[in-house]
Amino acid sequence: MNDFDTSNSNHFKYTTDVLEFHILGGLTTFGLDRMRVTLKVNRIEDKFHAYRNNIDLYNANSVEKFVRKLAEFLEIGTSNIRRALQELISELENYRLELLDQVENEEAEEYLLSKKERRSAADFLKSKNLLEKTNKLIGQSGVIGEDGNRLLMYLIFTSRKMDNPLNCVSFGSSGSGKTHLQSKVAELIPEEERLSLTSLSANSFYYFKRTELKYKLILIEDLDGADDVLYPLRELQTKKKITKSVVQKGIGGQGKTKNLTVEGPISVAGCTTQESIYEDNSNRSFLIHIDESEVQDEKIMTYQRKLSAGKIDIEEELKAEELLRNAQRLLKPIKIINPFAEYLVLPKAVFKPRRTNAHYLQFIEVITFYHQLQREKQYDLHTGEEYIETTIEDIKYANEILKPILLCKSDNLNGATRSYLEKLKMYLENKGDTVFTNREIRTAFRIAESTLRRYQLLLLQEGYIKRRKDVQGDSFVYEIVDVNEFKELENSINSALNFCIEKIGSKTSISKKSN
Repeated sequence: MNDFDTSNSNHFKYTTDVLEFHILGGLTTFGLDRMRVTLKVNRIEDKFHAYRNNIDLYNANSVEKFVRKLAEFLEIGTSNIRRALQELISELENYRLELLDQVENEEAEEYLLSKKERRSAADFLKSKNLLEKTNKLIGQSGVIGEDGNRLLMYLIFTSRKMDNPLNCVSFGSSGSGKTHLQSKVAELIPEEERLSLTSLSANSFYYFKRTELKYKLILIEDLDGADDVLYPLRELQTKKKITKSVVQKGIGGQGKTKNLTVEGPISVAGCTTQESIYEDNSNRSFLIHIDESEVQDEKIMTYQRKLSAGKIDIEEELKAEELLRNAQRLLKPIKIINPFAEYLVLPKAVFKPRRTNAHYLQFIEVITFYHQLQREKQYDLHTGEEYIETTIEDIKYANEILKPILLCKSDNLNGATRSYLEKLKMYLENKGDTVFTNREIRTAFRIAESTLRRYQLLLLQEGYIKRRKDVQGDSFVYEIVDVNEFKELENSINSALNFCIEKIGSKTSISKKSN
């Protein structure tokens, strides 16, 4: 009787009456459409006279060629070798499918909080001014500056535990610290609930375990080099599931189809220098523009100097990280109901309001979710389902945090061009002038000519600046059309958000009086 020995995961043995097959290096479960192995074959009575070869056992031509060479080398009939190989392939297929089933049924090991850790995390989540304390702890963990962006990113990462997670894309020039910000905030999420990707093909996504990515945070360090994975990522974000069919081929060309399914939902975060390229993905995400101001530069460099001088308390940073991670572990999925949702209307200036409106309402739910230990649990009278309700304070917090995001979504300019224009306005105000030349700005801002030309062209096309002939020479000078346009846009957004809060307040007062 033939014997198939898999006791050594790196050295399988398959023995027939005449032959002994050694599968060196074991068998991978990655890629069910192929079965590439390293084979060593010898006669039972002659272990030293062996034939070795790398082969894909699902490639019929390669297998047939292998059979003929092996028959010649060992001086055995091809029919005996063919039958033995078919039996070996069948054994390997069964073993691999059993291994896959076993792996899929394995649940991720859950981190068990000690009583002390659980109590500290619960006390923190129940404390007053939770968001302010959270932002302070994020800073204590080593995230320098970026006060608004870091809290926004942390809350987006928190949404991974919800049925409709949020996503974010960080924009900034090379060396601006976008990847550093993302990775530092991600360290505040439990390690078992996040996955960092540096290099991945589109097909690779389909070979994760069925629920391996479910409710996980997926981090992509550089979207510029991840074009292939953007489509499956969008599908996981939108449809919360991706499926691919693969064919497992046998030696005779026969095969069967197996569906590879990976389930979401997932929360995705990525970084890029190219804002305009990722429109499809950015529509599904919050756009975070990294602070590239001189003030932020100084904060980072001051921290670097103190770290080099040994004046940073690393132990305190680690304690802050651990407390925030444990707080995340305490948060449990629960239904959120926003009784004020009908009164929340986005400012008219916001572009693509349908998707932005969904993001806005979901972000309010995230804040409610984060405050779950402070909210009274309620139960649906018809279904008995447990839920908590959004408060007016949650909406106020969301409005404050999202103002820069809504402002960007209402602006005709991209983030980099807007930053340039606002810097230009400040420069001219300090100078006490209204006109400027390209040469002057290139020298003052130390900006590349190609970059300046791109900014100027967009500003001219959109009507934010105008060009006119210099009366003192033959060159051209430029002038800003409306210095206050951005402040007016900001004021209109603030007014719209405040109006919603006032409307909710008045409705609530009327409701209380009627009761």
